[in-house]
Amino acid sequence: MAEASDDSKDIDKLYEYGERLNEVKDKSQHTEDYENIIKAAKSSSVKARQLAAQLIPRFFKYFPGLSVNAVDAHLDLCEAEELGIRVQAIRGLPLFCKDTPEHLSKIVDILAQLLTAASLTALFRHIESVDEQITDENLRERTLLFIRDKVFPLKTELLKPSEQMERHITDLIKKSLQDVTGAEFKMFMDFLKSLSMFGEKAPPERIQELIEIIEGQADLDAQFNVEDGDHIDRLISCLFMALPFFERGASNSKFLNYLNKHIFPVIEKLPEERKADLLKNLAESSPYTTPQDSRQILPAVVLLLKASS
Repeated sequence: MAEASDDSKDIDKLYEYGERLNEVKDKSQHTEDYENIIKAAKSSSVKARQLAAQLIPRFFKYFPGLSVNAVDAHLDLCEAEELGIRVQAIRGLPLFCKDTPEHLSKIVDILAQLLTAASLTALFRHIESVDEQITDENLRERTLLFIRDKVFPLKTELLKPSEQMERHITDLIKKSLQDVTGAEFKMFMDFLKSLSMFGEKAPPERIQELIEIIEGQADLDAQFNVEDGDHIDRLISCLFMALPFFERGASNSKFLNYLNKHIFPVIEKLPEERKADLLKNLAESSPYTTPQDSRQILPAVVLLLKASS
């Protein structure tokens, strides 16, 4: 009840600011009212932000000194999660262009970004789950081909501004990995590696993010079944795929702990070829293993060496 009361007070104040600015002739004398309207763009109240999206462009031209703050606040509203706020904010964009043409270029850029983001979101919905009933059985496959052949090659042109849009498409890809084939997963990972946010100068947490995506595909939280050939293949291929990221500083701890707990006790039951691939990938990841993890898996490795000698 208290929160509802606070929201009501905030909205009443916004109406008060708007009415006062609407009535006075010299609006520049009421800068504080407009500043408070701009601040409402960060309110926790959906209704307050929706009202701010209506009022910011209405009085924008009267406060040139606050233009940068006003535009930034309004563009944030254009990207709000709530549909009602986004719609109201986008409706107000023409007023910025009409009253202050110098902001036209920035408004066009944000509109292009919003359209691109919306298009990508709609596109990826077709591949997020293969369990959903769709009228066209080939829609998911055709969508994947379109993304591979038409979207990914144009990333430089489509993903602008790069920081926001690369994050957007990364999040879309992560949502789409619930049920993908090995080839599809490799396609997505190859694309993610090509993004500047995961490039050579990427901070450690970005590289770790890629490792966590690979760990999810390897299903390292699942109980291991030695007869599950698909899981074994995914585990081996994911460990191999993770090697370059271990080299760049990402942790291999979760992979090693899973191998030590679930795989090593039953490794003799694996097909020889699979066992060889697994041990080869393990050996290649060993230079990037922490001393603590090394001590934990060393006894199991020694037993493996004795058994094979």
